[in-house]
Amino acid sequence: MSPAAANLPFGGLVRVLLAVLLVLGLVPPASAAPAPAFDDPLTSARTQWWRDAKFGMFVHFGPYSWWGGEYRRPDGTVCQDAEWIKLRCDIPWPEYEAAARKFNPTEFDADEIARLAQDAGQKYVVITSKHHDGFAMWPTRTMTWNLHDHSGFQRDILAELKRASERRGLRFGLYYSINDWHDPGVTGDASAYKQRMREQLRELVTTYHPATLWFDGQGQPWWSLRDGDELQQYLRSLDPKLIINDRVAKSRFVDGDHETPERHQNIPQAPLDAVAWESCITTSNRWGWARYDTAFKPSSQLTRFLTDITGRGGNMLLNVGPDDLGRIPAGAQQSLRGVGDWLRANGKAVYGTSMTGLVADPGWGAVTRRGDKLYLSVYDWASSLHLSTKAPFDVLAARVLGSSQRVRWQASGDGIDVLPSGQPTNSTASVVELTIRTPQPVHGTGSGLSGEYFDGDRLVVRRTDPTLDFPWRLTTPAAPGVPLDDFSVRWTGSLQASYTGPHTLMTVSDDTVKVWLGDQVVIDNTKPHGPRVDKAVVNLEAGKKYPIKVEYADLTGEAYLKLLWSNPYESQRVVPSSALSPV
Repeated sequence: MSPAAANLPFGGLVRVLLAVLLVLGLVPPASAAPAPAFDDPLTSARTQWWRDAKFGMFVHFGPYSWWGGEYRRPDGTVCQDAEWIKLRCDIPWPEYEAAARKFNPTEFDADEIARLAQDAGQKYVVITSKHHDGFAMWPTRTMTWNLHDHSGFQRDILAELKRASERRGLRFGLYYSINDWHDPGVTGDASAYKQRMREQLRELVTTYHPATLWFDGQGQPWWSLRDGDELQQYLRSLDPKLIINDRVAKSRFVDGDHETPERHQNIPQAPLDAVAWESCITTSNRWGWARYDTAFKPSSQLTRFLTDITGRGGNMLLNVGPDDLGRIPAGAQQSLRGVGDWLRANGKAVYGTSMTGLVADPGWGAVTRRGDKLYLSVYDWASSLHLSTKAPFDVLAARVLGSSQRVRWQASGDGIDVLPSGQPTNSTASVVELTIRTPQPVHGTGSGLSGEYFDGDRLVVRRTDPTLDFPWRLTTPAAPGVPLDDFSVRWTGSLQASYTGPHTLMTVSDDTVKVWLGDQVVIDNTKPHGPRVDKAVVNLEAGKKYPIKVEYADLTGEAYLKLLWSNPYESQRVVPSSALSPV
């Protein structure tokens, strides 16, 4: 016995002996160790309200609004910007701070803003609590650079908008910039600032109870992936139901709950793989108010943005910028209310819907699905509207929302022709509702896949994992006794489809992954990589069980593994436990 072992208490000696026996293979690995608890934002109950809502209001408001989008330099030249005016126009801090003391938004009317959102058909509101200039729009105790202490404005506009939103049945969310131009602590590792940021976020979450947090300003050298990972864990410890966007870390598709493509030029032209998403779009050109920024997008354009986005599986967050006194410009109000007028007649085509794989995205408009209904939002009305079908289904009935005209349908070429008999009901988009019948699914009775977790070559844990949904990232161990780096997992069992036909299998992995279906390798990416999606299309028969094996390895850094699928009848999601059976 070594001297160190001789000095161990009995319990410690037992642990040493067990470790030695485990290495020698004389003690079996642990079994049934619980898996970390993660949920799938694409299907979870936590994100259901957000996925059903589809349409929200973004509000950019702060001391930058006081400038009205213009700064006159000492040499007489004029610089134009909005929420970035401090940085891009190089306004000296004493001058910017002096202007912020004059910021007095006495006409900010939370109920009017909430009423506008409701009139527009928006289901949630997200307002800036702190933009990049670091100015807090709530009476924070962490600093005096805020609306209450610095500007002397005694009302709490976040609390007002929270109450007004909830009175009108709207969810309330907060924008928060990770970057901060004003805080001198944003240098080096910025550790003091990061702690102050946590305290500010604790105030926001525990005081205003936002349903969603919308981060920005993440592209700083002092903000790391580990910072983002730890911040997400901290926020979820405060409120497990929070929905958090991708910019909490480094704006990658594996960060947070959803991606945030910015501006209408970057609306995705197809569904995004393996991730929920929300396009944020300006009503005019800028996010914050500028008195000259009056080219407001017409409601017809905004409505079609919304139906396009919804048809591709996303949400739309549409921005307004109140003026220096807190009033939303009349042009923005008109555009938003025009969208609301369309939604009051045709909201069935948007709310609670999802993208559908049953038909191809048509050139004449957009298509969404909810249950046994397909909604055709038709921009270019015609007496014959062709749908290219990707899987068999029957049309049982058809009608135009808001019209009594007869609608027929018939098989044609690679799909069906829908044949309305009258005129369009709306110049923006007329909606045809199809009642459809799809094959009955075969429901599986599985419980997951058998997982074997290895530390190097040593088997550490055996367990059944209900799903393969593991954003372990940097700080969550894959299983007890498994190191954060240099581990691997092998899952085996069977896969059972609910429908017959083509299925797209997807993995999200970091560092390596390989998938077999039967004796065929369908996904093979064993070259170490950062987070990425790999896909394979396989034909499956409903109810039949197919042997499946997934091998995964993490070498260093982040660890991430998900197994998802989609088919024409079901949108993309983590493969459910009912479709997986252990060996």
